[in-house]
Amino acid sequence: RPPRSTLFPYTTLFRSQHIEESLLNPDAFAILFERHAVPLHRYIAKRVGRRDAEDLVGETFATAFRSRESYDLNRADARPWLFGIATNLAHHYWRAQGRRTRRDVASPPGLDGEDQSEEVVTRIFFQNQRDSIGKALGHITSTELDVLLLVAGPGLSYEDVSIALGIPVGTVRSRLSRARSRLRELLGDSGQYLDEHAPVDLPSAATEGSP
Repeated sequence: RPPRSTLFPYTTLFRSQHIEESLLNPDAFAILFERHAVPLHRYIAKRVGRRDAEDLVGETFATAFRSRESYDLNRADARPWLFGIATNLAHHYWRAQGRRTRRDVASPPGLDGEDQSEEVVTRIFFQNQRDSIGKALGHITSTELDVLLLVAGPGLSYEDVSIALGIPVGTVRSRLSRARSRLRELLGDSGQYLDEHAPVDLPSAATEGSP
């Protein structure tokens, strides 16, 4: 059996090849859904809860399909592109939730009615989770949370996260470092945090308590 290093270039080339083929044959784009829908669903469920994750997965691929002509075919791996779209949609989701709470007569517990920004609504969502890591994530800024979840969930490299979020690799490293430090501070000696040498997959957000 050939070593992974031999197989990998052909695997990633295959991904971008299907995007190129889909420009003439739209059905070719379906292979991306088959390969990436499950990890995207896991990632989005961590961001918005399971209840709305499926809809956002569909919206992610619909957005990707509409914008596929602008995809840089020199980038063999489509994952950073797809997860970047999913991250943006998660932010749009929470901004919409913030607008919705402003229209409601009663705000959910913890929302003071004055500041109902995306950051605040997201924090309330994570603080309502049952597990200690989920609650701790509510204390991390949204920009650091983006980096942390992209590394902890789908396991994107620093370079991949840089592409997904459109930020320099150095910024990825610094944001991830701050997020890890904050988790260590919040979780103490439990060991339940993303460590450089002991990565753990963060639990999916619970359906209960979702805005």
